Amino acid sequence: MSCNQCEQTMGGTGCHHSPGICGKDADVQSLQETILYGLKGMAAYANHARRLGKHDEAVSAFIEEALFSTMTNVNFDVPTLFEIAMELGRKNFRVMELLDQGHVEAFGDPSPAVVTVGTKAGPGILMTGHDLVDLWDLLKQCEGTDVNVYTHGEMLPAHMYPKLREHPNLAGHYGGPWQKQKSEFPAFGGPVVATTNCILIPHANYADRIFTTRFTAVPGGTRIPGNDFSAVIAKARACPPLTKRVDGAHEVGYHRQVLLSAAGTIVDAVKAGQISRFFVIGGCDGYEPGRNYFSDYAEATPPDSFILTLGCGKFRINAHEYGKHLGLPRLMDMGQCNDAYGAIAVAVALAKAFDCTVNDLPLTMVISWFEQKAVAVLLTLLSLGVKGINLGPNPPAFITPNVFKILQDKFDLRIIGKDAKQDLARVLQPA
Repeated sequence: MSCNQCEQTMGGTGCHHSPGICGKDADVQSLQETILYGLKGMAAYANHARRLGKHDEAVSAFIEEALFSTMTNVNFDVPTLFEIAMELGRKNFRVMELLDQGHVEAFGDPSPAVVTVGTKAGPGILMTGHDLVDLWDLLKQCEGTDVNVYTHGEMLPAHMYPKLREHPNLAGHYGGPWQKQKSEFPAFGGPVVATTNCILIPHANYADRIFTTRFTAVPGGTRIPGNDFSAVIAKARACPPLTKRVDGAHEVGYHRQVLLSAAGTIVDAVKAGQISRFFVIGGCDGYEPGRNYFSDYAEATPPDSFILTLGCGKFRINAHEYGKHLGLPRLMDMGQCNDAYGAIAVAVALAKAFDCTVNDLPLTMVISWFEQKAVAVLLTLLSLGVKGINLGPNPPAFITPNVFKILQDKFDLRIIGKDAKQDLARVLQPA
């Protein structure tokens, strides 16, 4: 335990023992931090939704109350804090629903699309992060010019929305997940706009080409407080033009609407024994070698199964060729981490069609986590009663053994093992 949020901390530096001076023990601290980190993640989603004109006063009121519960000498009760964490999950589900609605209303009904990876000849701008409103504003300001715009990282799913992908200045996708930007951004050669997380502190050799929006900022970069991208466009023209280069392609666009429109066919195929299982493999990506677990797991899934992926974790698994099954690609990219609502909505709809619970479906979730938005999504899944989630590559450091045991006992939450194929084999064993 480590707490320094009030004046009476031990020695004026912090309470590192349990219980602390106020009487708070490590388990209370653990749940308070879970709530704080979950609130940070939910605030990120709520901010995206608000920019699309979507908000819910009940969510805002809950954020205030939940923050208050983590203050000094307010709440020392583990069961109450646990219920606040579960309510956070339910409120985050509402926020993700609003965000989903905002995206569809603003940019059109999503549909599958193949996106070229690489660059075209001429000036270009790379946009990374998650904010599709920023992408649209940039495209509108590039309209009528020869400046091409490329998506990076979690902006890849922008291409599933017709209003965005049909814009003449949206030229394709460049690069992979966020953690490769220190090699990919220098190689790109043009300006890069970082709209939200995940941006890394840039090296000096490309910092002058980094632009950030609103509250996102890095040393050496240029912050744009509003939505005027004229400085970015001017920088694109000042940089040497990009050369033509094709590095492959990604298929995106298996949004919840696309999958739910085929729900009847999917249900019939499962009942006929044509689909053995669905796997949700994705989430946040990161540096650790242990994250190869997720690619090993995906590549070992049986040919009569489907893999649903979303978040930047998709880049761990989308370079492999999985083939097709029943005329559909076995790997279906559902979108950003912001689109987690869609995966949950599909699972709930299938459970309703089968007249069972989500936990009774032939569904396995193998989720990679990295930061606070993933905490919010995990709390949403748990608040909906989803059990048997496989989480990795490491357990959250802020979760104490006692709190983790509660999650294990109540939700069968599991930390992934060392051998993906061995774990998969256990899942596929007959009941």
